[in-house]
Amino acid sequence: MLERRCVLIAVTGGIACYKACEVVSSLRKAGADVRVVMTQNATEFVSPLTFETLSANPVAVSTFRRDTLWEVEHISLAKRADIAVVVPATANVIDKLACGIADDMLTTTLLATKSPILVCPAMNVNMYENPAVQDNIALLKKRGFSFVDADEGFLACGDTGKGRLAAPSAIVQRVIDMLMPLRDFAGKRVLITAGATRENIDGIRFLSNYSSGKMGMELARAVKDRGGEVTLVAGCVTVPVPDVVDKVVNVVSTREMYDAVMREYSECDVVIKAAAPADYRPEQPLDDKAKSPSLTLKLVKNPDIAAAVGQVKGQRKLVVFCAERRELAARALAKLKAKNADIVVANDVSLPGAGFDKDTNIATIMTSSGKVRECELMSKRELADIILDEIVSL
Repeated sequence: MLERRCVLIAVTGGIACYKACEVVSSLRKAGADVRVVMTQNATEFVSPLTFETLSANPVAVSTFRRDTLWEVEHISLAKRADIAVVVPATANVIDKLACGIADDMLTTTLLATKSPILVCPAMNVNMYENPAVQDNIALLKKRGFSFVDADEGFLACGDTGKGRLAAPSAIVQRVIDMLMPLRDFAGKRVLITAGATRENIDGIRFLSNYSSGKMGMELARAVKDRGGEVTLVAGCVTVPVPDVVDKVVNVVSTREMYDAVMREYSECDVVIKAAAPADYRPEQPLDDKAKSPSLTLKLVKNPDIAAAVGQVKGQRKLVVFCAERRELAARALAKLKAKNADIVVANDVSLPGAGFDKDTNIATIMTSSGKVRECELMSKRELADIILDEIVSL
């Protein structure tokens, strides 16, 4: 879920340090790259080794440590982070943040970062209610800091009141909500096809195309980031399938992909045909590798997967792709109508930066209602989110 997101956990010196271990573990299980910075006092409660084991990354404590490759470490951590989470946040660190004090590795890193900062207070109830602390919390909120408020209950010191660290699960959920504010696919399952198919010629050679599966994989990541579930029908791809995908069906030929899609589509709300299945196959594959000076193959048409889905889709949304080298708009519009699709994503694969096996794309998105959206050169992940935006707007 949080793949390619870096979460910086800033651990300060309070008894609730041990709960930060669960936060780190849960975020790593969610796919995040978790980095930990600790105050020296925090190491009196939980050792850096514990957080290194849970995060699989080195832990920063000293501003002047010199046992790693040289870099200005507090700056590198500050730049790397997509979000910083202060957990637990003691009264001391809250007051330092409010005053802009940077006198150790943790506070210098937080002062240097431009990422959102989530503060999770934990302290004695009397400290929490002290006007100085409350004024500084209010000041930080005014400056744009986010907070997961402390809970009420029995505290480690024996007092009862507000000041207990919020549940680790609540902190993790808030991190997810802040990193992925769009959850418009929650409760929806999306069937995505990706990659090329192969049609056997003689058991050694085959017919195929240049599709890598990159667009389909980025669509899968985007759906997961926006709260949806993904069934991925993967042909022959050159990139790994994201770990977050809920169900993967691996296929080789177009007929196998057809069978898989027709078996899985009924459980899905949206079907996105990002794969490039081979349109033709040899009518009769050879029993052995051909050795003759020339070879003539008779090709027959493969089943049209998109058209088959279009005939039975009902209220489901169908997105198809159209890769062409000329007459892009006319051919894309014809495909949109012929397949009974809701959206067609058209690519002129002759353009630099567009087409197969690239990390970028250029596209024209057309809808059945007549809307046309031009997408200039961008990453395939950016295009994936635009496609999902268009699906939501239908």
